[in-house]
Amino acid sequence: MHKKPYRDLNTYFRTRFGCRVHKVTVDAGLNCPNRDGTLSTGGCIYCNAKGSGTGAHRHGVPITRQIERSKDRIARRFKTNQIMPYFQAFTNTYAPVKQLKAMYDEALAVKNVVGLAIGTRPDCVDTAVLDLLENYTRSHLIWIEYGLQSAHDHTLSRINRGHDFACFERAVSATRNRNINICAHVILGLPGESRQDMLETADAVAAMGIEGIKLHLLYVVRGTPMETLYRDGRYRCLEQREYAELVCSFIERLPETMIIQRLTGDPHPKELVAPAWALEKKETMDLIRHIFKEKDTWQGKKFAQPL
Repeated sequence: MHKKPYRDLNTYFRTRFGCRVHKVTVDAGLNCPNRDGTLSTGGCIYCNAKGSGTGAHRHGVPITRQIERSKDRIARRFKTNQIMPYFQAFTNTYAPVKQLKAMYDEALAVKNVVGLAIGTRPDCVDTAVLDLLENYTRSHLIWIEYGLQSAHDHTLSRINRGHDFACFERAVSATRNRNINICAHVILGLPGESRQDMLETADAVAAMGIEGIKLHLLYVVRGTPMETLYRDGRYRCLEQREYAELVCSFIERLPETMIIQRLTGDPHPKELVAPAWALEKKETMDLIRHIFKEKDTWQGKKFAQPL
């Protein structure tokens, strides 16, 4: 058992590097096949036009400056300068390999960068991209973060995800044995999903032998199809305790070796429609820890047990 009832990212970094490491977001200005017309133009129903980006690229801020600016802020607040750039906005393997290499090289050239985290879709990797990332693993820690959201094809279709679960399985299989760490993104509270559906996603991910996971709350953002569903009364947001209990039940089904990189999301206050409690991150985190203790449970307690 860890001091926490789950294996968190901070502990992982401290164990690996002997010090605190912070992830800093990078906006490389890439697009998404679910928005540029390749698959769709509307994107996933919960995603707005920013695609979780900061807008830094749009404002002409180069990658190096984005990282340096975040590094300065982190050094002042946390007294550490060890960082991992996280290419977050949209799909960060969705470009020619030459372009990807240039942007990854730029990030890795910044002093005290220990590696990269690259957010992407499972349908946007191929052998050339994975060869590039594998090459970096000789000197740096590399994480690739695949957006899965759900293991259920009916849900992926409902949210206009543009790929199925088999696509995620193929991406994981292609990435294995390359020294590239894999993190899956899962959203709790997707339209039409029951508690059992969500726990089935936990079991599916748990069985794949990947290294990490991020859990997100589905919150409603302005200017998205989800906002229309919510305002029309066709979608109910999860309550805070309901979400916290789901997180605990989800994590207890995961292997103890898996790194829990995130337990909830960080909505922008000006973009959030609902639920209002999504802005109370500390309160939500405290509630999750309380429920772990209340239920006397921990990561791995129900790993590989049937529903």
